[in-house]
Amino acid sequence: MIKLIVGLGNPGPQYAQTRHNAGIWYVEALARDYAIDLQLETKFYGHSGRGFIEGNDTRLLIPNTFMNLSGKSVGALATFYKILPDEILIAHDELDMPPGTVKLKNGGGHGGHNGLKDIVRALANNSDFHRIRIGIGHPGNKNQVSNYVLNKAPDNEQRAIEESIEETLRYTKDILAGNYDQVMQNLHAFKAG
Repeated sequence: MIKLIVGLGNPGPQYAQTRHNAGIWYVEALARDYAIDLQLETKFYGHSGRGFIEGNDTRLLIPNTFMNLSGKSVGALATFYKILPDEILIAHDELDMPPGTVKLKNGGGHGGHNGLKDIVRALANNSDFHRIRIGIGHPGNKNQVSNYVLNKAPDNEQRAIEESIEETLRYTKDILAGNYDQVMQNLHAFKAG
């Protein structure tokens, strides 16, 4: 059962609308839909809240660290509440998928994502956590990736990203119930627009 849902991104208003913050947008939407108040928790290096999502006692976390230090926040909260890696769901941006697509993945490597890499390290090199991969597209050149993820998407791409997040929210109950195969089948067939 999922006990902790984390949204990855970068802190500060200058990053709020950038592609790298797609994971944060997902957790903010969950907090809104389930009336969970996210408060700054300095001991967890982020904003966290606790509430019932589809009847499940769930914690939400948005790290206040920069993306490549996300493990500091996730590790602190998971250790404090004794939450195991396979009880964690991480929402993050995914370069290798176009805007408007989203996939659920259970375990696996970090795929070069610096936030996931740091979380794996913080969880004693355990990568058994679940992921919601929110497609943001790729600039086409690996040398442009940093600039790309730290900039705002054009309006049409932003709408597609938001649609994919809304679609994912429809499957919250099934994700928390562990119906991963069904969710994967539905989400992986979805394309915004």
